[in-house]
Amino acid sequence: MANTEHQQYGPTDIKGSVLDLIGNTPLLALDRIWPGPGRILAKCEFLNPAGSIKDRSAYSMLKYAKEEGRLKPGAPIIEVTSGNQGCGIAFVGAVMGHPVTLTMSAGNSPQRAEMMVGFGARCDRVPQVEGKPGNVTLADVDAATAAAQKIIDSTPDIFYVNQFNNPNNCRAHEEATGPEIYRQTGGRIDAYVATLGTAGSFVGTSRYLKRQNPAIKCVVVEPAGAEVIAGKEVTKPLHLLQGSGYGKVPELFDYEVMDEAMNVTDEEAVEYKKLLGSKEGLYLGYTSGANVAAAVKLLKSGKLPPDAWVVTLLNDTGLKYSELHK
Repeated sequence: MANTEHQQYGPTDIKGSVLDLIGNTPLLALDRIWPGPGRILAKCEFLNPAGSIKDRSAYSMLKYAKEEGRLKPGAPIIEVTSGNQGCGIAFVGAVMGHPVTLTMSAGNSPQRAEMMVGFGARCDRVPQVEGKPGNVTLADVDAATAAAQKIIDSTPDIFYVNQFNNPNNCRAHEEATGPEIYRQTGGRIDAYVATLGTAGSFVGTSRYLKRQNPAIKCVVVEPAGAEVIAGKEVTKPLHLLQGSGYGKVPELFDYEVMDEAMNVTDEEAVEYKKLLGSKEGLYLGYTSGANVAAAVKLLKSGKLPPDAWVVTLLNDTGLKYSELHK
C-alpha cells in the first residue's frame, strides 16, 4: 500500500450530482452566421444535462415544490410535455428519488420519449387529434393533458408539475438565466430575442434584464401563422417549432416585459438550423434556428444601433428531432 501520510494533493472540482451541471452555459458569438454590423450572442442551452433549456425549469419547479412541502418524499410526479420539459423532469426526478410519468403527443419526436424512458420514466405517447408527426397543435396538447388528468385522478399523492401555470418556471430564468446573460455580456446587451412555449424562459429572463436596464429590447419570436402574442388570428397551427407557438397566449406570459413580437417562417427556421450546422458547427433544433433567424432580422431592421449586441437562446440539441428536412 502506498504511503500517503505526507502526500500533498491539489484542489478538487467534483460535482455532487448531475443537478450541479444545470445552467452556467457558455455565451457563444455567432460571428460566422452574422459577421456584422452588430453581433449575435447565443446562450448554449443544449449543453444542459438533458440537452435543453428546460432542464433549468424542471429543477426549479421540483426543487421549490419539495421545499414548500407540495412534493412529498418519494411521491410520484406527472407532467404534460412536448418533450424537453419531460426529459428535464425525468432526470431531475430520478436524482431526487421520485417515479415520473410523462404524457406527450405522439406527434412530438420519438427521440424525446426514448430519452425520458432512459432516465427511468414512463412516457405515454397520446394519439394526435389534428396534427401530424413533427407538427403538434393545441388540440394535441389538450389530448395529452386529458390523459394526464386521468392518471392524476386515480393516483394518490401524485405531484402535477403543471409547467404552463407554475411560477417557479419563470423563477428559474429570473434567478439564473438572466443574471448569467447580464454577467457574460458585462451588461452590454441591446436586445434579447426568444421563442416561447410556456413563456417561462422569455418572461423570467426579460424580467431580470429589464430590472438591470429598462432600455434592453425584449422580443418574442412566434411561428408565422400562429402569432397570438401579436394579436393575430391563427392561420397555420401546423408549424415546425415543436414546443412553441401553440395558438394560445400562455398563462405565464407578461406583456409588461415585451417590447415587440416578430414572426419566423418554417423555411427561415430550417434555413438557420442548417446554417448553424454548416457555419457554426452546431447541430440544434428548430426553435434555435428560429431564434437566430429572428436575431438576424432584428439586426437588419434598423431598429437597433449598428453596433448592437443581440442575445438569443440555442434551446436544444438537434439529436431530439426526426430529420424531416434533409
